[in-house]
Formats: sequence, structure tokens, C-alpha cells
Amino acid sequence: MVQHTVNCRGIDQSSHVTAVITHRVRPGRQQGYEQWLMGIAAAARNCTGHLGVNILRPQESAVLTYVIVLQFDTCTHLDDWLKSEVRRTWIERVQPLIQEQESIQVLTGLEGWFQLPSHFSNSVPKRYKQALLVWVGVVGISLGISPLMMLLSGFLPWLVVLAIRGAISVLLLSYVVMPRLTRWFKRWLFA
Repeated sequence: MVQHTVNCRGIDQSSHVTAVITHRVRPGRQQGYEQWLMGIAAAARNCTGHLGVNILRPQESAVLTYVIVLQFDTCTHLDDWLKSEVRRTWIERVQPLIQEQESIQVLTGLEGWFQLPSHFSNSVPKRYKQALLVWVGVVGISLGISPLMMLLSGFLPWLVVLAIRGAISVLLLSYVVMPRLTRWFKRWLFA
């Protein structure tokens, strides 16, 4: 078993990092893999700096590829998790359930919004395309939440309203808007 480490040199320790982990599950082993997935996700939540995990399950196809999107507050904390004895034990348990060695890609910036499970190469969209799509997302969210913010500004201090607007925007961009925009515009982004 290969132990994964992350080279944290040159990575800003004040920004969070995302690890995109893929597993190809053996046919007929999905139920066991799902149980394993719940266990390792619970173990990761106990690790310092853990910010969350999203699991992209395979669509109905012959290839059972699972994508785990794991977020940590710093590169060092992610590296600590990847090298931990707890994770090593969990990875040993999954070996009979997967077809090949896991793949781990570490993302540190906006490119995390633009990774698709079918694009595991090192290709990242051009910055102007990323910026344009983020702009579309921000404008859409701003238009959508403006009426709510107007209501709140009537009885909350402007700084609180600004903080709420920022939190809603970031959550919607990260978990709803950017994944959809990336899927819808994937041909243009990755051309």
C-alpha cells in the first residue's frame, strides 16, 4: 500500500485545501464499500482541521467509481490525516473492495470548483474561464438573495447583513452553483 503525503511547501497555510480521492469499487462490493465509507468519514471528522466531506456516488454505469471530496483547513492538517495510523488502517480494510490503488489529487484554490470526476488529469481550465464562470455564479446568487438581504437590513446592523450575505454566497457557490455551472459548461471550460 502506498502512503500518500502532500507537499505543503509554497501553499498558503491560511487557506483550506481539498483532496479529491477516487476509488474504483469491485462489482458486487458496493454495500461493503458504502459501510467502509461511513466508517472512514466518521474517523476523518475527528481529525484536526477537518472541514467536511462530500461523496459523489457512481451513476448507473458499468464502472463503479466513487469520488470523495475531502476538505481541511490547512495543507498540514490534510497531510497529517493522509499519513495517520487511523487512515492507514481504514485503507487496508478497503483493499479487497477496490479494483486498483486509490487516486488522490490535492487542490488548493479555485480549481477545486472546476474539477469534474471525469477530469482527473492535471488539466485546469484557463483562469479567464474560471473567473467568468465565478462571476456568473456570484451575479446569479446576488440577484437571488438581494430581496432577503433588503428585508434583513431593515432590522439588523449592516455589518451583520454583510456577514450573512457573504456566508450564504460562499455556501451556495461551493455546494450548489459552481458544481452545476461546471457540469453545464464543461465542454467550454476544458476545451
